[in-house]
Amino acid sequence: MRHSRITFNLCSKDEFMRVNKLLLDTHVFLWWRSNDQLLQVTAKSAIADADVVFVSAATAWEAGIKASLGRLNLPDTVESGVEDSGFEKLQISFSHAEAAAVLPPHHGDPFDRMLVAQAVSEGLTLVTHDRKLEAYEVPILWT
Repeated sequence: MRHSRITFNLCSKDEFMRVNKLLLDTHVFLWWRSNDQLLQVTAKSAIADADVVFVSAATAWEAGIKASLGRLNLPDTVESGVEDSGFEKLQISFSHAEAAAVLPPHHGDPFDRMLVAQAVSEGLTLVTHDRKLEAYEVPILWT
């Protein structure tokens, strides 16, 4: 199944209307929570205007590992950040794991591979800054 790649760098408001269900990459979620300037205005608007925004359990897992290694300082849990932002939690299912296992090896990061598998399986647009994900057939909103 082929998916159209959606790019919102310098796009019109009408184009935002096509993106209703989003899945945030870990760095995008962290940028959103900290109001980081790395998250472009167009991406912020798309996230704010989306019908539903998901954050994967893989994000909590990845952020927790980075925090335990001292590479990330979290002000609260990812779960409370998701809830405070009004986002939805996306659990990892067996079908997600099996879909991630058969993805082409374009990207070696298991967390990013899981996000791609979840986005494809659930019909979501992945919001990311990671250009390595461009090789996958998944709708992407670039930050």
